[in-house]
Amino acid sequence: MESSALDIVTTVLDFTAIVIMFYCLYLVLALRSAVPHDRVGSHWNMLSVLVVLFTAGFLTAPFFDQLPPYVLKLVIAVIFVLGAIYVAMTIRMIYGIIQRMTQ
Repeated sequence: MESSALDIVTTVLDFTAIVIMFYCLYLVLALRSAVPHDRVGSHWNMLSVLVVLFTAGFLTAPFFDQLPPYVLKLVIAVIFVLGAIYVAMTIRMIYGIIQRMTQ
């Protein structure tokens, strides 16, 4: 694929991801009042913080090509760590909900 075509695809994907993250941010904030304030609620608060951080991170994605390689590697590593934390918390929260439903 030609470089300019790849740049266009990358830009479209970046902005699509940003729109989806704004939708996720809307959902996490809109559903906050419906989440019980027990164990699930504490996880929800942390997930909300992570969604805010991811949304901010996604907003910077179109500018990644302007970063020096060593900074870009650090940014990607931080995104991976936060993503792993998000997945682990989501799994724990879903497991807790399943436990309550089966009691």
